[in-house]
Amino acid sequence: MLAAFFAVLVALLTAVGSAPASADEVGLDDYDFKVSGLVELNDKPLSGVQLVVEGSGFKVEVESGDDGRWAVGVPEKGDYTVTLNEETLPEGIAVIDPEDETPNVREITVGQSGSAVANFFIGKGERNTVSFAQQLLDRVINGLNFGLLLALAAIGLSLIFGTTGLNNFAHAEMVTFGALMALTFAVQLALPLWLAIIIAIVLSAGFGFTLDAAIWKPLRRKGVGLIPMMIVSIGLSLALRYTFQLFYGGEIRQLPFAGMADLKLGPISLSPIDLASMAISLVVLAGVAFFLLRTRIGKATRAVSDNPSLASASGIDVDRVIRIVWIVGGALAGLSGILWAYFRPGVSWDMGFQILLLIFAAVTLGGLGTAFGALVGSLIVGLFVEISTLWLPSDMKYAGALVILILVLLFRPQGVLGRKERIG
Repeated sequence: MLAAFFAVLVALLTAVGSAPASADEVGLDDYDFKVSGLVELNDKPLSGVQLVVEGSGFKVEVESGDDGRWAVGVPEKGDYTVTLNEETLPEGIAVIDPEDETPNVREITVGQSGSAVANFFIGKGERNTVSFAQQLLDRVINGLNFGLLLALAAIGLSLIFGTTGLNNFAHAEMVTFGALMALTFAVQLALPLWLAIIIAIVLSAGFGFTLDAAIWKPLRRKGVGLIPMMIVSIGLSLALRYTFQLFYGGEIRQLPFAGMADLKLGPISLSPIDLASMAISLVVLAGVAFFLLRTRIGKATRAVSDNPSLASASGIDVDRVIRIVWIVGGALAGLSGILWAYFRPGVSWDMGFQILLLIFAAVTLGGLGTAFGALVGSLIVGLFVEISTLWLPSDMKYAGALVILILVLLFRPQGVLGRKERIG
């Protein structure tokens, strides 16, 4: 069974290996130096925008790809000017920067690193008139959306830690796996999106089962300590991540219907994908709560999480519970990866790793080993990450969430819903 699963996985990875890049790239094979960038419309990638790169007697034109990215090769180090052709923008759209008279022009320098970046963040002309209250409301809604999809991954990680004591750093790759499988079936094999998502979640559950059966269960039986197992998970994470890159490449690709126009719901602007993402997350989280609180196996899972030895002495099949937890954790991680691919937006080989620290932060903040704590921690992290962009640069928003984690643990080391325990 395991051999058949891996055979299918290898076949799928091979099928995707030759997919074309979504970013527009010009002359990268001809020159040793590179200028690249990103064009976004209200945090969504904008394709088909023309950019002109010139300097040192060199000039080249390029268009942004489906993921909003572009790259050009340049012949030498030095100063270059990147100009965005505003005539290629959608009607009613403008480059906004109140402090710059020519916001569609970037002056950059290709230095010792051999590369330079010029990003353009586009918005509607009236964007600078949006009130603080409206911006805060938008950030809160985005924070809830992000927190809910983060909770799917965090709850799976928390259940695994609660039943096995393992800090699984390879959980990030389980998140990535779900998105890559959705990309495979929805884009490469052209299946309906709903069917591709179901298949991706089922394969993610099988992936979780396979990892436990092939790696973690044998290590538990041999009595390997938690620290060596954690180191194994770090190595497994690296191996899986670069295997994904080997077969899928380093570019970002979009799932169907990514970048849909927002709908106006009173003062709130949300795309249909955002609405669907939040609805799916709420339904699945409610299902997980019902599973843990009302079903027999869910109660057994909580018992194993509280005290594995006592649960085993009470007649609970601990190995069976752990196996089910890995299956559920894999399915939740896969679904989280699909929703994360729409939120970013885009699918890439390292997308799970990009939010791994936030997942650990949510689990730790809520209380290690508590599923409902992971949910609370995820919502706190998601809201802070999005709201903090009102004051912090967007590149700093994830670091801010980790600062909040440190501050909370200084005053409540067991986490929001965790219990104090005597050690020694």
